[in-house]
Amino acid sequence: MTQHLEAILPLEGLQAGGSGPLYLKLRQSLEDAILSGKLNHGDALPPERDLADYASISRVTVRKAVDDLVRDGLLVRRHGSGTFVVKPVHRVQQSLSRLTSFTEDMARRGLTTTAQWIERGLFHPSPDEMMALGLPADALVARLGRLRIADDMPLAIERASISAEFLPDPIRIGTSLYAELDKTKSRPVRAVQRISACSLKDPDAAMLGVPAGSASLSIERISYLASGRVVEFTRSLYRGDAYDFVAELTLSDS
Repeated sequence: MTQHLEAILPLEGLQAGGSGPLYLKLRQSLEDAILSGKLNHGDALPPERDLADYASISRVTVRKAVDDLVRDGLLVRRHGSGTFVVKPVHRVQQSLSRLTSFTEDMARRGLTTTAQWIERGLFHPSPDEMMALGLPADALVARLGRLRIADDMPLAIERASISAEFLPDPIRIGTSLYAELDKTKSRPVRAVQRISACSLKDPDAAMLGVPAGSASLSIERISYLASGRVVEFTRSLYRGDAYDFVAELTLSDS
């Protein structure tokens, strides 16, 4: 264990002169190890006791340094498992002026997308789904819940609802819902989105790899066909530390 710690956390940095607090020196040394690749995404951080013994500092000092890095999104605590390194996030910008899918957005940026299914099947609609999609109580709705991942980094949780009339077999969906709707000429042509700020709770926070209470963007989208009929009702949670939504504004003539 000592050799491992020496490789990622040289004592010189902690024992350097200066009047700064010890926890800040430890925090900087750990951050340097993460950013330099000595500690990689998914690596477990050595236990606080081991770090304290190795650096001859108190566990309170170690905990304060680790707390700082958790708040900054470089470490994440998982209950019962320990503290793990989180890959530094490169922020993604998405324009609010174009109606595109997550897969299309990421492909334009050269990112590889994958998805983990949370829910997929046909169900009786909830009151919210009936109202948003204009469905009677005896209709069926396809629900698609997915954790959206780009270059191995979880970015968003999407929960989409579509009338079974447009998507009778949700098991067919591959990487892109819109690509599937395109095949039946049911892809939406416009949408109304409502964006609000919220704090993530578990299990959503755990799926996105961030601590509970982390900032998030909550997005509700209602999408329409050219005829004006609603085809999609989607509620999504995007990581606040990874996503920016950008709108272009022009001067009104009036």
